[in-house]
Order: sequence, then structure tokens, then C-alpha cells
Amino acid sequence: MDTSSAPAHAFQHTFTVEDSDIDQLGHANNVAYVRWVQDVAAAHWHSLYPPSAEQSPQVWVVQEHQIRYLRSAYAGEELRALTWVADVKGASSKRCTRIERVADSQLLCAAETQWVLLDAGSGRPIRVPGEVAERLMFSH
Repeated sequence: MDTSSAPAHAFQHTFTVEDSDIDQLGHANNVAYVRWVQDVAAAHWHSLYPPSAEQSPQVWVVQEHQIRYLRSAYAGEELRALTWVADVKGASSKRCTRIERVADSQLLCAAETQWVLLDAGSGRPIRVPGEVAERLMFSH
């Protein structure tokens, strides 16, 4: 997994670590990081394709997460999640995410997630349209 810096076009989202994110060891639980990785991906998607009153004919689902936990986060800290799509092939896309502490820019977590685009009606994978792939890979 590449933990290098994010590209200039990466989507950014800031948030605060909540008390409910903290585990018995006094730092953010690993499950919170998984949620944050998914939340920033959804925020990026909705920035490109705002939700509408109509039901979307497609839905993105996670096929695989690969997460490297590097440092702890604590209640009240402001974090920055950066995400970008590194590759799109057929019905799949590889999304990279970095979660950093805003105060010192320390990398806390790096993740790669394999997403699959499904037809919402049938639940079957569908090819990512070229225009969508282009927007995902080069927009922020």
C-alpha cells in the first residue's frame, strides 16, 4: 500500500473525533477509521453527483478494504481525510484514503478500498461509465 502524499486533486473532508469513537484503550477504535474511510468516499461521490429525489439506478459497494493504522487519534482532535480514485477498470475502482491529524499533519491511517458499481435493481456489477470514471479520477 502506498502511503505517500495525496495528489493535488484529492478530495478533502475534515471532522472531529467524537467521544463515541473512543475504545477502552482511550483512542479511536479501528472500526471508526473504517467508517471514516467510507464517509469520505461518500462525501466525495456526493460532491460530484449530489443526491436527488430519484432513486439512483447504481450503487457502490465495498469489495475489500486494506487499512494500515499508523498512529492513534483521540477525542476532540480535528482530522482531515483525503481521498482519490487511483484506478477504474470495468465495474471496479480503487480508492486511496489518508487520514491525518490537522494540528501536525501526522498520517494516522492509510487505506485502499476496492469498490464495485452495482445495478441497484439487479444487484449485478455494471461497467463504470467513461464519463463517471473521468470525473472520479480527476475531480475534487
